[in-house]
Amino acid sequence: MCVCIPGSGAACLGQGVGVLCQTGGGGGQQAACAGAGQGVGELCRGGGAADCEVVEMGAHWIHGPSKENPVFQLASDYGLLDEEAMSEENQQIEVGGHPLLPTVFYSNAGRVLSPELVEGVRNLFSTLLDQTREFLHVPQVPVPSVGQYMRKEIAQQVKEWTDDDETKWLKLAILNMYLKLECCISGTHSMDQVGLGPFGEYTMLPGLDCTFPGYGDLPDCMLTSLPKESVVFHKPVTVVRWGGSYRDESQEGRTFPVQVECEDGERFLADHVIITVPLGFLKEHHETFIDPPLPPRKADAIRQLGFGTNNKIFLEFEQPFWPPDCQLIEVVWEDESPLVEAGTDVQAGWFRKLIGFLVLQYGHVLCGFIAGKESEYMETLSDAEVLTALTDVIRRLTGNPHLAPPKKVLRSQWHSAPYTRGSYSYVAVGSSGDDIDVLAQPLPEDAPLQVLFAGEATHRTFYSTTHGALLSGWREADRLLNLYDTSESHQHKPRL
Repeated sequence: MCVCIPGSGAACLGQGVGVLCQTGGGGGQQAACAGAGQGVGELCRGGGAADCEVVEMGAHWIHGPSKENPVFQLASDYGLLDEEAMSEENQQIEVGGHPLLPTVFYSNAGRVLSPELVEGVRNLFSTLLDQTREFLHVPQVPVPSVGQYMRKEIAQQVKEWTDDDETKWLKLAILNMYLKLECCISGTHSMDQVGLGPFGEYTMLPGLDCTFPGYGDLPDCMLTSLPKESVVFHKPVTVVRWGGSYRDESQEGRTFPVQVECEDGERFLADHVIITVPLGFLKEHHETFIDPPLPPRKADAIRQLGFGTNNKIFLEFEQPFWPPDCQLIEVVWEDESPLVEAGTDVQAGWFRKLIGFLVLQYGHVLCGFIAGKESEYMETLSDAEVLTALTDVIRRLTGNPHLAPPKKVLRSQWHSAPYTRGSYSYVAVGSSGDDIDVLAQPLPEDAPLQVLFAGEATHRTFYSTTHGALLSGWREADRLLNLYDTSESHQHKPRL
């Protein structure tokens, strides 16, 4: 069995490890992974490599770090987690996917908001968001999108508020901030684009979300299970041809049904190809990337599912302006409301989509998060333009017009990256979990498998996550193993 796996993420590595390790790599069975992409960056203070900190440009947390999460289990097995993250207590905490950190809430009026006020609004937002998950399998939803439902319910809540006008507007501004946060979590420009009916199908695992020093350490450990020659880096694929008969003279003229051609002209022949490239890349290139073209049903699924951008912006300061115990800074624009249509001038106000900053545990570094069209526009700016805009924002938040600007900026650019074209998927208005299943179905449908599909966008309940990507890779590895070994004695590792 010869398998080619274009991609560079957890799904690709999961399949390579699954195929090679469960078969022992013997019997002429081979897997080759090929990929290109961005993963980590460095913030350097001068003086050489010892003065640099590696920062993750992509995945940040292990979401739901518990026994049900394969990423957490692998990280534990490889010794990448600290004792607190691995504790039974942490694994059993139910926080709805959002760890509560010591937070300072700044507004654009230059004041710090009352934690008690924010907590009450956050609880209201969480209650309304939980309600949106109750429409799964309901024949008729009241409105098409999560955003529309939230605004409708917020409007009803406002009628019952007895606060003064200033407090009401402030509470609405805080609710708007949480809607922006949800855009980052869902990887979308607006929650109006996220379908209400299927929203509840996404599954959150128990556990207090945690990080570990360098998410890149995990794939490095996984790579040690693969023969060095089985992984090829910086090898972008231009076209996957299937349903053919391609002869390999080096193997006594053996023919293969699949041919994978790379940008440099090199071609790989295989019995099977497992496509793990991001949905954003498929949206832009599926008509030319796969030959013959995909069946209409699968092409429609690619078009209908959502895929958005969530970027990080790292700012390094000479001295912190935030309190010593602060781990999260959240930003509230007091003149915004979910009940008032947002401005459409992305260029003039892109920075308003920034939800806040995570305080990193080294140096004086903040990691900001920004999603949607504003995030994509940010990618077109120079570092100096981003630095100037965010310096102005932070001076407004703190009320200090003389606050020293950050000394360095570093950001991800997932939409501009040609092999990703965004960050991760969501189930958009007009699509459903059935589209995810259609995307995951191998080809051809009525003959021996040649083209298989994996990646976070192919997992119906864990889409948008690293563990969803990894599980989808194991799923396709098992699919091939079952194809070649149907004996009752062959026992696979249980998969979610």
